Amino acid sequence: MELTLSENCLLGSLIFCFVIQLYFSLFVHLKLALVKVETIPAADAKPISVVICARNEAENLKQYLPYVLHQEYPDFEVVVVNDRSWDKTRDVLESFAAEYKHLKVVTVAEGEKFIAGKKFAVTMGIKAAANEWLVFTDADCQPATEHWLTGMQQPDNEATEIVLGYSPYFRKPGLLNSLIRFETFFTAVNYLSFALKGMPYMGVGRNMAYRKSLFFKKKGFAAHMHIPSGDDDLFVNAHASSTNTEIRIHPDTHVWSAPNTKFSAYLKQKKRHFGAGKMYKSSHKMILSAQIIIQFLFYAVFVAALFFKPANYIAGGIFVLSLIIRSFIYPRLLKRLNYPGLRWWFPLLDILLFIFLVFNGILSIFVKKVKWK
Repeated sequence: MELTLSENCLLGSLIFCFVIQLYFSLFVHLKLALVKVETIPAADAKPISVVICARNEAENLKQYLPYVLHQEYPDFEVVVVNDRSWDKTRDVLESFAAEYKHLKVVTVAEGEKFIAGKKFAVTMGIKAAANEWLVFTDADCQPATEHWLTGMQQPDNEATEIVLGYSPYFRKPGLLNSLIRFETFFTAVNYLSFALKGMPYMGVGRNMAYRKSLFFKKKGFAAHMHIPSGDDDLFVNAHASSTNTEIRIHPDTHVWSAPNTKFSAYLKQKKRHFGAGKMYKSSHKMILSAQIIIQFLFYAVFVAALFFKPANYIAGGIFVLSLIIRSFIYPRLLKRLNYPGLRWWFPLLDILLFIFLVFNGILSIFVKKVKWK
């Protein structure tokens, strides 16, 4: 049976989307699946400053700060910025400071003349840091092992100015947690894979490092201080390159983080990230937008083709082939990036994540005002 013009157009569009989809899967993401995981070297003598910003994080600091303070590294300090907290953060930090001499506390008081937001707190932490190599994490984060700083230490390659790490979320019951972890996984696969290809475009502040001199040479966050978020990804987007950036994916260098437990809080977090994404370089925005658009068209055209015979059989074959190919790549990456339990749910979570990203993108168009806590 011959296909009509409409059916040929639908199948042509589906094949086009399939080919572009395969490019990202086979020539970008597969690179991360196949790359050899680096070994953790011996701890170097180069000193490190860990920078953490905390706003009303008393309970999280009690639980997670000891994991940072107890790192097995010969020379490091931990700088915690108490950013206008009104809970017991100050008391908790004073207690820790009395016990740990390598903890330095910086206090940002309410009412000081500054542009409110996390970027100011990060800047204060960087200024207070005594060392050139800065490693960043958050108050609700737990290094996977005591060798985290050894893995994130300053590389021997003097050209390297930025190191991008990986930060998974703790497993909790419920569909929301699975979605959050899968979205985090996909984001990490993307930015780590593109960094391997020589196009680093973002990092996450829960686990990354860069030179203090780079921060001041590039005038810190001056170019995007008016954006509430972006202390991590916008800085990397503006200053990372194929020659000055490395990644770390060894399990010992992972930093676990406490996920949101409410959908509204998760939406708020994603809206902040979406706002920062608008400030990415044009080439990066084009590629990232193409990923989402192609995925949207792939599903939309596939559903449309199901209403036509015999085009629906061909469309079904293309969809199954796509699923088979991606099921050889992403479950392997899920295991590598510490989410092995999600690999059995990959097809379902892939569709749910796509629906969420479209919903969040539409919502972000209408909701403009966001802030850090």
